[in-house]
Amino acid sequence: MYTANNAGARASTRSSSRSSAPVRLPSDRRRPGNTGGQLRGAGRALRNKKFIHPSKFIKTATVTEKSEYVSVNTFSDFSLDSRILANVLAKGYNNPSPIQDKTIPIVMQGRDLIGIANTGTGKTAAFALPLIHDLIHAMDHHAIIMAPTRELAQQIQEECLAFSKNCGLRTALLIGGASMNMQIRDLRRNPRLVIGTPGRIKDHLQQRTLSLSGITTAVLDEFDRMLDMGFIRDITSIFSAMPTNRQTLFFSATMEGEIEKHVRSFSHDAVTVSVRENVTVDSVNQDVVYYRAREEKIDKLHDLLIAKNRGKTIIFDDTKHSVERLCKALVSRGFKADRIHGNKSQAQRTRAIKRLKENEIDILVATDVAARGIDVADISHVINYSQPNTYEDYVHRIGRTGRAGNTGNAYTFLEKE
Repeated sequence: MYTANNAGARASTRSSSRSSAPVRLPSDRRRPGNTGGQLRGAGRALRNKKFIHPSKFIKTATVTEKSEYVSVNTFSDFSLDSRILANVLAKGYNNPSPIQDKTIPIVMQGRDLIGIANTGTGKTAAFALPLIHDLIHAMDHHAIIMAPTRELAQQIQEECLAFSKNCGLRTALLIGGASMNMQIRDLRRNPRLVIGTPGRIKDHLQQRTLSLSGITTAVLDEFDRMLDMGFIRDITSIFSAMPTNRQTLFFSATMEGEIEKHVRSFSHDAVTVSVRENVTVDSVNQDVVYYRAREEKIDKLHDLLIAKNRGKTIIFDDTKHSVERLCKALVSRGFKADRIHGNKSQAQRTRAIKRLKENEIDILVATDVAARGIDVADISHVINYSQPNTYEDYVHRIGRTGRAGNTGNAYTFLEKE
């Protein structure tokens, strides 16, 4: 249904008032050497951003009051397919999180939705569970999920595969840094669910190896981050290749200004659900580490890393070159470390994350973009070796720790004047 050879299928109509637009493939080409477009428009990322004062990095910025959420529904109340429900229970999910509790019934009604929630709140299941239920019960339905980075797209596919186990649902992953030919092979198998990054999805549209004329549901996860990374032109082109009578689901950490304007233009009578919590939580202890010179900086990092209570750690640095240098320095000091950044192939990035998950290493050095979407539940420490540029970046970084009921620790290095 997704390949050009099978592009004639139509999306089923949810509303007679929303007619299907003709598919128009964009003719502009991307810059040579850009594999997946993750850095496209990155220079616009700091536009309209709220810059962060160092006082935000200290312990007193932590929220100390947090109430236990009591879900209105159980997963059984959602009338999900019994196979999906069994997979949910097998993953150890007992009760829906707030975003799941409030959005799943709306999505199952076929409504457009804007979900505003932090990372690590169960957003993937909030859209994946009703989406998979729809796909396995309506064989003429097809869906696409877009994410800002390769790692997040991979994580979403892994979750979808787990939730759809024994359901016979075929998926395809379209991300930069991976073989186009292998992706074309997967598309020729007519997957009903495509997951990918906007840049690579647009590549396949331009090469006519992908048709979106049969899409019934489109999901955009971390839409705010997509705009930060300059994906709006790609997203607009992708939407122009879909029927206008599709269901559209947006998930974002914020919904202000330009974000809301774009969301409203791509959706129809969308229901807004906000379960956004305070951006720092009581499960993350935050502090700063002051240094006066480069030599002192690496020594102070060394001291942090040999602490007895340290578990798996993610260290953020500014550029691919600084990440390479820092990882090399840590390895030379006897630490088990690896690194990920934009110059690493997808296979290399996947292997580094796998090594962290499987305890082969306990330190991962990363740039912001490369670390987006990393899903490792037992990260004990996040270290901002370079200061994040904006408050949003800071929140995304420390959101890698303090998950699944665990207490996390976040340290930010600041030069002492």
